Amino acid sequence: MELKKKERFENISTFLKVVFAFGLSKLIRKKSDRKIVLVGGNLGEKYEDNASVFHRYLVENYQKELDIHWMYDPSTTYVRKLNIPNAVKLGTLKNYLLFFRADHTIHGHSLSFDIAPSIDKYIFFNRKTIMTHISHGIEGFKKILIQEEDIPLLSRCNYFNCVSEYEKGIKLKEWGIPEEKLLVTGMARFDNYEYNSPASRVENVLIMFTWREWLFDLSEEDFLSSDYFKKTVEVLSDNHLLALFENRQVKVKVVLHPFMKKFEQYFTKMQTPATNIKFYSFDEISIGNEMKEADMLLTDYSSIAWDFLYMNKPIIFFTFDQKEYLNMRGSYIDLDKDLFGYKADTTEEVKKYMDLILIDGHSTNPYFKEGTRFLDYFDQRSCERLASQLFK
Repeated sequence: MELKKKERFENISTFLKVVFAFGLSKLIRKKSDRKIVLVGGNLGEKYEDNASVFHRYLVENYQKELDIHWMYDPSTTYVRKLNIPNAVKLGTLKNYLLFFRADHTIHGHSLSFDIAPSIDKYIFFNRKTIMTHISHGIEGFKKILIQEEDIPLLSRCNYFNCVSEYEKGIKLKEWGIPEEKLLVTGMARFDNYEYNSPASRVENVLIMFTWREWLFDLSEEDFLSSDYFKKTVEVLSDNHLLALFENRQVKVKVVLHPFMKKFEQYFTKMQTPATNIKFYSFDEISIGNEMKEADMLLTDYSSIAWDFLYMNKPIIFFTFDQKEYLNMRGSYIDLDKDLFGYKADTTEEVKKYMDLILIDGHSTNPYFKEGTRFLDYFDQRSCERLASQLFK
């Protein structure tokens, strides 16, 4: 999945579809009392994360009350494979018509990427639809970057769900979202996990690093000389760790960030039959399934760390570029005091904590009790709470 580049909205076909759909929506009467609900996430390219979990909950529990639709990228095939009902292709006339007729929209990333392409210029033409941002992760590690096109979308959005009062505080104070728009319901995808469910022995390691937007437009030569690439290669090719994974029969999956697509070849060529490390593109696997199956996480600042905290699984935070990261992006949490896992600034420290986990058998997260500082609900009822708030 890569962030889609918008075409100029003056594109005549898009313009005509939007205008025609808007006019047609005024003429068509509803055939039933069911509310029309549109759900989308991951730019329509994957059925993944909170949006998909909440969509599945609505399909299973609200079919009588709601007319539910999933928005998807027409270049993908997952809708047919997963047999997702009432799926609608993004960018079609039907998509825009449903947008203007909808009672509710629920998106995980951005309304203009998940629900109706390039709709940001026309957002205020739709004044009746209740719009909810369900979020694709918990805020904390990255300060939000508000682009010019995001401002009208954030302003028009009716509700933002929050995993806890902690996250609500970030969206209230840092984002400037009015309190009446903030719904504290928990995170939808937590409903798929068993709370406090560590493995008795760590046998499956998930490695996933987040992206740095300042690397996005680098040439290949500059990317290969970046600390991000060099430190990632250093830890993944370390002889001690490779031997440790082999001797302990540990399977290691490295999931490459979707924005790393053009540089994937430089990572995947490190994969050999002789190692226990396998590399995967974000498009190839289900992150939700991988998090459930993994017994521990090695990351830098990825928000999936919260999922591992919830399940009481060990986390190593590899903070090799913390100073640069804070200068370029910033964090809402104190990366020196508030990390809920082992903090490793160097590869040597990563090795030390891997030994602790894999050799000494520390298969739980020693910071597990810190979870109550950041999370409010541990009952697998987050979807139920959000649906109750929206459709009561």
